[in-house]
Amino acid sequence: MQEDYTYVVLADDDEDDRLFFVEAFEELKIKTKVDVYKDGIELMDALNQEDSMLPNILFLDLNMPKKSGLECLIDIKANNRFKDMAIAIYSTSASEEDIENTFVQGANIYIKKPSAFNDLKKILSDVVTVNWQYHTNGLDKENFLLRL
Repeated sequence: MQEDYTYVVLADDDEDDRLFFVEAFEELKIKTKVDVYKDGIELMDALNQEDSMLPNILFLDLNMPKKSGLECLIDIKANNRFKDMAIAIYSTSASEEDIENTFVQGANIYIKKPSAFNDLKKILSDVVTVNWQYHTNGLDKENFLLRL
């Protein structure tokens, strides 16, 4: 049974990015619980625990060692247990190929990591307050890439 908050998970191999992500949520006035994982293996091990609480929104860095964000996305989409999880790709890459691949594999939104902390807070606030059922209903490539 989930409390009255949004459960957010980030998988990112960059320690600074994980720290800024957590700090941004601490400053936002949104009820969230945030967990972070340093790579795709650690993330998938946690998600695959039978009694694990599943995140409302999962932020996936694409370029991680051991298991990439794209590999995690493919595994998550293949498992019906995760069907209600919103997945935000959260990457320094803005390549058309990465955007296309993650869109085709079923991610809900693609976010290029911002360089400014205030931009990060705005993006995270926007993503966490989206009504995902409505947003994914008419998903196309135009509303897949989140732009500041």
